[in-house]
Amino acid sequence: MKLSRLWQPRRGLFWVMVAFNALSSLGAWALRALPLEGVVFAAVAVLSLLNCAGGLWAAWRLVTEEPAADGA
Repeated sequence: MKLSRLWQPRRGLFWVMVAFNALSSLGAWALRALPLEGVVFAAVAVLSLLNCAGGLWAAWRLVTEEPAADGA
């Protein structure tokens, strides 16, 4: 397992990981900066946690899978 395998901008999974992490960060910002209450707060929190889990899943796949022979 090599952490250098995280950087694979030619693979779609890399961009999925970036998108999940960006959405998770946006959700965390919204939870701190906006006056959300009740169900809206819970929904944003759950979506942020799901985005974080999706980003971790994508990162794990990038790190553990062997890169393709053609570099893609």
